[in-house]
Amino acid sequence: MTAVELPAWAVVSDRRRAHIERVTTLLDRWAAEMQVSADEARAWHDAGRWHDALRDAPEATLRAIVTDPALPLGVLHGPAAATRLEEQGERRPGVLAAVRWHTVGSPLWDRTGRALFMADFLEPGRSFMAQDRAFLADLLPHDFDAVFRQVVRMRLEWTLREGKGIFSQTVELWNSVR
Repeated sequence: MTAVELPAWAVVSDRRRAHIERVTTLLDRWAAEMQVSADEARAWHDAGRWHDALRDAPEATLRAIVTDPALPLGVLHGPAAATRLEEQGERRPGVLAAVRWHTVGSPLWDRTGRALFMADFLEPGRSFMAQDRAFLADLLPHDFDAVFRQVVRMRLEWTLREGKGIFSQTVELWNSVR
């Protein structure tokens, strides 16, 4: 696993940094196995290294960046990181959308957003359903769209099982892939 460079404004614990590194390593592996273009591989890598850059920031910091009071604390870090990236000159729409909505999903994602959504869920540091998730991670370069559908399904099932609210974007994402 390679250490990733985070922006100066990142707020991450050692545990979170390790997660970011596992996500980025997985994205890099998939990009190589799928032989995506160099530009797409860089987009995947950058989305991976930036997606949780503000995950451990205090709520007051996140709310100062993202002024939408309707967003719950657990999803603020994505929109906040995307806003910081835009302020620093990031202009790739696919990367910004991937980082912004990696927690809830977006039916408008390109492959960068979809790849990040899957890597965030399938990264090997998570202990639940380890064999199933490893199987999907290995299958992804051979059947990207089928794995994406399965990951969306699994994340929705988990959300329902935990009794959590489902965002309209998540429902739209499901309806776009089923």
